[in-house]
Formats: sequence, structure tokens, C-alpha cells
Amino acid sequence: MNNLLKEFFKGFIKENPVLVLLLGLCPTLAVTTSAINGLAMGLAATVVLICSNVIISALKKTIPDNVRIPAFIVIIASFVTMIDLVMSAYFPEIHKTLGLFIPLIVVNCIILGRAEAFASKNNIFVSFLDGAGMGLGFALALTCIGAIREIIGNGTLFDISLLSDSFQPALLMVLPPGGFFTLAFLLFLLNLKKK
Repeated sequence: MNNLLKEFFKGFIKENPVLVLLLGLCPTLAVTTSAINGLAMGLAATVVLICSNVIISALKKTIPDNVRIPAFIVIIASFVTMIDLVMSAYFPEIHKTLGLFIPLIVVNCIILGRAEAFASKNNIFVSFLDGAGMGLGFALALTCIGAIREIIGNGTLFDISLLSDSFQPALLMVLPPGGFFTLAFLLFLLNLKKK
């Protein structure tokens, strides 16, 4: 039981895809202009990661080695297409904001990496835990980066005003350089803690 908990929680801090492994930086830097964008992108990637890990783990013995990677990509692309259509139908505002970055989940190295390194070598339940832990760790990192950028850049959090009218937002934080600054600051804090 203890090993299963470790498997789930490793994606939160110890092996966080964004803050430790530095994977998936394209959506991390591009869509985290607000906390809701980071959360939505993180949850979309989490669903794809969980579903693809489970299916790949279930089919690992039936997929021939010479077509393993293309088969993984087809499985991942199927779930990304489902998420894209669901978000388009039920969350059109967020879907419009995230735009092209939802279909690009297909080539997110976190998802393909977990499929190759973990799901294809482990059982279904452990692969589910790995997908859930890594996905939620990814969502947590994106939400934190988005929250920091939104608070400093707009004075809001999840579109709720936090600061007084006298607050002068640093608009640079909601522009592309703000993503780099925020990520660098969080990486600095994590590395400072390790020393």
C-alpha cells in the first residue's frame, strides 16, 4: 500500500513534470496567463494521461514492438480528440482560450514519456496511479504558475478581484516573459529548498 501511495504522490513534488523534470514547458509557458487556464489545461492533460496509461497498460502485450510508439500516439490522439470535442461543446470559453494547445497534448512529452517508460511496463492499476499522480502534479504546477501570473498581472485570482483599486498590475506577467519569470522563480525556490 505504501508503494502505491508513493507511486501516486511522486508526480506532485519529487518527480513533478514541470518543476523537476522540466517537461511540457510549451503549454506551461503559453497558457498559464491565468489560474483557470492553467487548471483547465492541467485537467485536460490529466484525463488524457490517465486514460492513455490505462489503455496502453491493458494492451501492452498485444502491441508489437516495431509499432509501439505509433500505436501509443494513436491511443493518445484518440483521447485528446475526445477531450477537445467535450471542451468545445461544454466549455467553449476555455476551449477558445486554450485554442491550439489542446490538440497539441498529443505530442506532449509527459504523456508519451509516461506511456513508454511506465504504462507499457506496469499493470493497469499502477499505471492509473502513475497517470493520475503525474497529471495532477502537472495541473498543480500549471495552476500555481497561472495563479502567480494572474495575481501580479491582473490583481485577480480565478477572475475574483483580490487587491484594491489602487493596485497597479504588472502587465508583463500576463505576457510571454511573465511565464519565464514565474517558472524561473519557482525553480529557484525549489532548488533553494534542496540545499
